[in-house]
Amino acid sequence: MSRPVRRLLGVPVCAAAAALLLAGCGGGSGGGDEERAAASKSAAPSARPMTLEALGKAVGCETAPKEAGKTLDFRQGVCASADADYVLLTFDTAQGQRDWLDTAQMYGGVYLVGNRWVLSADPRTAMDRARTELGGTIEESPYGTSPSAS
Repeated sequence: MSRPVRRLLGVPVCAAAAALLLAGCGGGSGGGDEERAAASKSAAPSARPMTLEALGKAVGCETAPKEAGKTLDFRQGVCASADADYVLLTFDTAQGQRDWLDTAQMYGGVYLVGNRWVLSADPRTAMDRARTELGGTIEESPYGTSPSAS
């Protein structure tokens, strides 16, 4: 597994903890909070996200994703195809997904974002191929990529 993907494994757990801490601190007067609430409500609550296993199959992972973490609102897994390493996440709620993305973006990175699922791949071109199969949008952090572990 490549270095960028290994570094990303720690981000979701840190991001989830930070999102949970920040969730109780925000005031209701900001336009961003209202926009996120409206976007969350517009998502069909009965629509189920893809499973980690379905995401892994869609991107061509050689084996079922190995679960790397489960929190109150999301599952995280890792897997590899012949040409890429993937970090896959599925979310119970659209708001949980948005909170995770907002926090994870502080650490840098590029994500393919779909209906209550997110993935990241190394190399990045694998996300472009996955987008063809899965749809979604590519979101890139304004802070660039994750810092090197070295």
